[in-house]
Amino acid sequence: MPFSSFEIFLKSLNAHAVIQTLRDSQDCVSLDLSIDNPKLKQVNLASATDLEAYITAHIKVHKAQLAYGGYLEKRGIYKRSRYFNAQDTNEDRDIHLGVDMWIKANTPIFAPLNGCIHSFKNNTNHGDYGPTLILKHNISNFEFYTLYGHLSLDSITNISMGDNVLAGTQIGTLGTAEVNGDYPPHLHFQIIKDIMNYSGDYPGVTSENELLFYKRNCPDPSWLLGIDKSSKNL
Repeated sequence: MPFSSFEIFLKSLNAHAVIQTLRDSQDCVSLDLSIDNPKLKQVNLASATDLEAYITAHIKVHKAQLAYGGYLEKRGIYKRSRYFNAQDTNEDRDIHLGVDMWIKANTPIFAPLNGCIHSFKNNTNHGDYGPTLILKHNISNFEFYTLYGHLSLDSITNISMGDNVLAGTQIGTLGTAEVNGDYPPHLHFQIIKDIMNYSGDYPGVTSENELLFYKRNCPDPSWLLGIDKSSKNL
């Protein structure tokens, strides 16, 4: 499948690292949280503590500092929350639309590109984003948005919609399980082409039935993150 002009544009950008650890591929390891990973059958996915222990061990055994992955990954972790379970259909939302970067709480998060604050909100459903920030970017006639989920509460304090943000500016820190939707600390990073009427929120997980639309509207964030393909891919 040929790359779209938008994907080629994303790859061409000289973006600042969203998390500093991403600058060194040897400090990063990929992580499989899909339903196809047999190792997860031994993990209580309903427990943030148990999942964190699994992720921490994975990072440690591969001598890394950060684990990443998850774009279009079909996951079982969302079964623990009614927020992702269909109420009037037979199809649950379980396909992940962003890239997750798992690293310790309070890790600084930086803007990859110039932009402004589009919106922010504390999404408090069980399994939701928790504190969330969305930046708007307009570069080379491409308008798009980047979403940062599972932040700390301080990250959405004392900021205003419309505030300008320069690439490389710290825009927040990662939250703990107590505030981030009950997950091990991590950043959910997502690119959105058309945000429609959403404010401080946008679906980060979809169903199979709506996958085609969201795949087109939310391209692979790895294009912008510049995740080095030579990093540990295990």
